[in-house]
This record gives sequence, structure tokens and C-alpha cells, in this order.
Amino acid sequence: MHIVDFVSGSVAGACGVTVGFPLDTVKVRIQTQKEFTGVYQCVLETISKEGVHGFFKGMSFPLTTVSLTSSVVFGTYRNCLQCMKQARGADWSPNTKLEIFLAGMVGGVAQISVMSPGDIVKVRLQCQTESAREGANKLRPKYRGPVHCLLSIVKEEGLKGLYRGALPLMLRDAPSYATYFLTYATVSEWMSGGSNKKLHWTGVMLAGGVAGMAGWFVGTPMDVIKARLQMDGVRGPKQYKGFFHCVVETARAEGAAVFFKSLGINCLRAFPVNMVVFSTYEVLTGFLRTGPESVDSPPVRLE
Repeated sequence: MHIVDFVSGSVAGACGVTVGFPLDTVKVRIQTQKEFTGVYQCVLETISKEGVHGFFKGMSFPLTTVSLTSSVVFGTYRNCLQCMKQARGADWSPNTKLEIFLAGMVGGVAQISVMSPGDIVKVRLQCQTESAREGANKLRPKYRGPVHCLLSIVKEEGLKGLYRGALPLMLRDAPSYATYFLTYATVSEWMSGGSNKKLHWTGVMLAGGVAGMAGWFVGTPMDVIKARLQMDGVRGPKQYKGFFHCVVETARAEGAAVFFKSLGINCLRAFPVNMVVFSTYEVLTGFLRTGPESVDSPPVRLE
């Protein structure tokens, strides 16, 4: 088992959260709250009402859970690749594109049990636009912080409440991570000219950024449904009876374009986040496996 990949994935995930959280907050608010009509308007409203702090609501809990989630994704992915090579008796040959795609899909599914509780806490806190600093006559925030939010969900909705939106989360992450890793491998191979030579760290960052955008292009529709199910009933009466009802009602009320409402900001956020994620992952993996001499040129081939 490749333990190094779990460690590197954990650190890379934490770095990615730190870089991308402000835009993630804007994305979630646009997806779930009709008062926000676009990125620019959402940014201005958040700053005027909540200050810069508003963009980082709920970050502490996801910083922990996403580190664990990223560890599961990268660790599962790398070990699946190794198992597939062993199954076809080709331990020393590169993985095929199909193997990369399938391993990415397995990694995406594997992290759902870890990710779902942290994700719903993140979404609830991000959509909590009330400020605790406002006067007594103003509506007060429902949740005082990540732990209070987590306990409140369990108290009001039971343990299953922590997994609300898990189905669209799985339908988002399975194809999204499959596309993510396949795009990274393909772009990296193209930039290296199809050779086994190691790619410069700038190439790793570019391939990671492109992979992140490709993954979100596939995953954005289910991301919209996930966020709406997670917020359903929090700010008023419940609107959706379940996953399929949410899909149908969302399309009926707002048209098919709503499923790509946040695609632009997802891609804008994904590029720098995944530049950081992949460069951190590759550099740290190379360092832990073979020492400092490999840090400047992380491996490009996903073998």
C-alpha cells in the first residue's frame, strides 16, 4: 500500500482549501440563495454586510475534513492504479487511460463517507449571511460555529442529516474525479512529449489547473443539486421531497441553464486551487519517496 500518497494528499487538500475557500463561499451562495444574482454582486453584498470574514465562514471544519478527504482520494487512487497493474501482470508499465479513469472514479466514491458531514456543515455556515455583530432587532445566526452546526444537525435531523445530499455528491465526485485524474495524466503526458521524463513543477501546476477545470465542468450540475438539498428547510419550509424531485423542480422553475449557473466561478476557483493541490502533492510525494533531490522535478507519469 502507498502510504505516502495518503499523507501527501492530506497536505495538498489543506492547501487547496485555503486557496479556494473565498470563491467557494461565493459559489455556494449563488447556487442556493436567489438574492445573489451574480459573482460581482455576491462579493459586494458579502463585503458590505459581513466584511472579509464572510468569505471564510465555516472554513475551520472543512480544513480538517477536506485534508482527510483528499488523503482518501489520492491514496485510494494511487493504490487502485497499482492493483490494476498487478491484476494484468504489468507492474512496471504505465497505467492505461481506462485504468486512470476508473481509479479516479473509485477515489471519488471512496471519500463520500468522510466528506459528506464536513461538506454540509461548510455549506450551512457559508449560507448563513446574518452577522452576530448586528443589533438585537436583526435576525441572529442560527449556528455559532462548525461544532455547534454539526451538533445541531444531528439533534434536529439525526445522523442521517449529516449525509443529506450524499447521492448527488457521489454522482458529482465519481465522474468528476475520473475526469480530473484522466485530464491531469493526459495533459502531463502531452507536455512531456509522451516520454517518461519528469515534468517541471510549472508544468505540473498547469496540468493541475486544467484538470481542476475539467473536473468541475463535469461535476457542476450535481453540485447545484447537492447544495440545494443540503440547504432545503434551513431558511424556510422544505421544498424538495428528494433527489429526483429536486432535479425536476429546479429544471422546471429555472430552466436547464441553472445546472451550470456556477460553472464560471467553479472554473475560476478550480484553476489556482488545483495548481496548488497537484504541485503540493507531487513535490511532497517525491520528497517522501526519494528525498529532497526529487523535489524540483515531480513525476508526471501516473504509474
